[in-house]
Parts: sequence; C-alpha cells; structure tokens
Amino acid sequence: MEKKVGLTSSEIAQIWGSYMNASLTSTVLSYFLEKVEDEDIHSVLKQAYTLSQSALEKLSHLFKQENKPIPIGFTNEDVNLNAPRLYTDNYFLQYTYQMGMLGMASCSLAISMSTREDIYQFFSESLRKFNELHEKAMAVSKSKGVYNSPPSIPTPDEVDFVKKQSFLTGWFGERRPLTTLEIANLYGNLQHNSLGVATLTGFSQVAKSKEVTEYISRGIQIAKKHVNIFSSILNEENVPAPMGSDSMVTDSNDIAPFSDKLMMYHVTEMITLGIGFYGLSISTNIRRDLIANYTRLTGEIALYSEDGANIMIDNEWLEEPPRMVDRDELAKTDKRKE
Repeated sequence: MEKKVGLTSSEIAQIWGSYMNASLTSTVLSYFLEKVEDEDIHSVLKQAYTLSQSALEKLSHLFKQENKPIPIGFTNEDVNLNAPRLYTDNYFLQYTYQMGMLGMASCSLAISMSTREDIYQFFSESLRKFNELHEKAMAVSKSKGVYNSPPSIPTPDEVDFVKKQSFLTGWFGERRPLTTLEIANLYGNLQHNSLGVATLTGFSQVAKSKEVTEYISRGIQIAKKHVNIFSSILNEENVPAPMGSDSMVTDSNDIAPFSDKLMMYHVTEMITLGIGFYGLSISTNIRRDLIANYTRLTGEIALYSEDGANIMIDNEWLEEPPRMVDRDELAKTDKRKE
C-alpha cells in the first residue's frame, strides 16, 4: 500500500483553524439548542451543531493519524447550559445564517490550499454542508419575515465605459453613484458588524472579568461606529440600510453562559473575519473615499485585536497554532553526550 504523503504547512494551518472554529461553534450552539423555542429555528441549529460535531470527529481522527497533538479548543467547562437566555431566537437564526456564509468562504479557501486527496475531500464535503446550512437558514429567515435582503437598485439599460478619472474620486467635488459591488460590500460589512454589536452586547452583560468587560464594551463602540459609517454612505445614495440588532439581546446579566476565555476567542475571531472582509472590499472597490475608509477602519480593529491577544496571553487563554521548529534554538542545544 502506498504511504500517504505528509501534510503541507497550508493543510496543517487549515485543519487546525477548522478544528478550533468547530470547537467554538459546537460549544456555543449547544447552549443555543437549550434555549431556542421556535421549532424551525431549532432544526437549523441542530443541523449546524451536527455539522460542527462531525467536523470535530473527523479532524480529531486526522490529527491522531498524523501523530499531531489535538488542539484543546473548548470544552464543557466553557459553557453553562443552565444559564438564562442571553439572546432571542432571531439572533440564533442570524448567527447560524452567517455561520453558513463564513463556513463556505473558509472551506473554499481551504480547498484551494489543499493538495492531499483526503484533505481536499474533507473540505469539499464541508463546503457542501455549509451550503446546505446557509440555504436552510435563509429559507427559515424568509418564512419568518426576518431576512434582510440586499437592496435592489435601478441600473442603466446599456453597457458603458469609464470616460473620466473622476470615476475614482470621492473626497471632493461631485461623487459618482456607488457601483453594485461597492453597495454589496457596504451592505455585507454592515450586516457583519450589526450581528457583532449584538454578540458583544450580550457578552458584555455577563463577562466576569472587569478587564474583559471593558475590552468587549470598547469593541461595541468600534462596531457601532463602523455601522454608522457604512449606513451613512448608503443613506447618501438613498440605499436602505439593514435594521439594528439591539432587540436580539435579552436583559440577562447575572449568570454567564460562556467562559471569559471563549468570549475573548470569539471576539478575536470576529475581528479576523472583519479584517478579511475589509481587505476584500479594498481590493474590489474603486472609489477612493471608500478605500480610505476601509483602510482606516482596518487599522483600528487591528490595534483592537492586538489588545485582545495581550489579554488572552496574560490569562493563558491563547492556544498557539502549529509553527515551524526554531532552528536557532536547535543549534544552541548542547549535543555532547554525558
């Protein structure tokens, strides 16, 4: 039997990240499943939970097969299923909808970076499952009347070409109307930040550590500012912006459903995704004022992310990703035998 080739650095990075994300979501979803009341939304959550549990099982087997340490991730100690309800059923649904969306994006990237057949097939199958989850969450959202559909706008009836350099400008003079791609990016980033505000608001109400509470509260203000910036740009063009998310959080503030460690990791993951979405927006937008906004906001959340990493390091919550051996340290090792 032909020996299986070792994992590449890209594959190790992808399966490690996938394990950590599956560990996070399965822990969070276990709490959601205890609190959800709507049967249709329960079905969506159950599908998402099963997806995460299946991924954990397959990835654990893969780590063992490759003689790699299995990440610790998150355990039952990081969730209190008896804690009061912190979010509404609509939040659970929107969370799962975006989970499907983000899962499809991450699996697509992982597939493009995979060379070994079993890894390629794992992420291909995961992509299909996230696609099914996203489709089901969207269908349920529509049936409940809570789906935020991207805006429909009038567009020219004929093909045209850019004739003036002013197409690129946006700071001074008359601004050209937004392109459909620019609207799509603004709308998507607005939605991500709106759900982020709801998530962080709930976390801030139950975090135990004062340091963590203050850090999360700072994140709420940053996310709200970004929401206001994106909304104002859309409003200037008379494009409707999605509604706020304050109503998706209850007033529970006594017993935390999640550990401070889990909530801090969740926040840093949201920041990572935000930076990725802003980077995509920079690469696909043309108007200079939009690019400047995304660049400035990316720098702001990058600094916020670093502060969060320092808190996690100080509390020994930050699990180190796989890395290359330190050859300088190996060279310094005393190789003389006793």
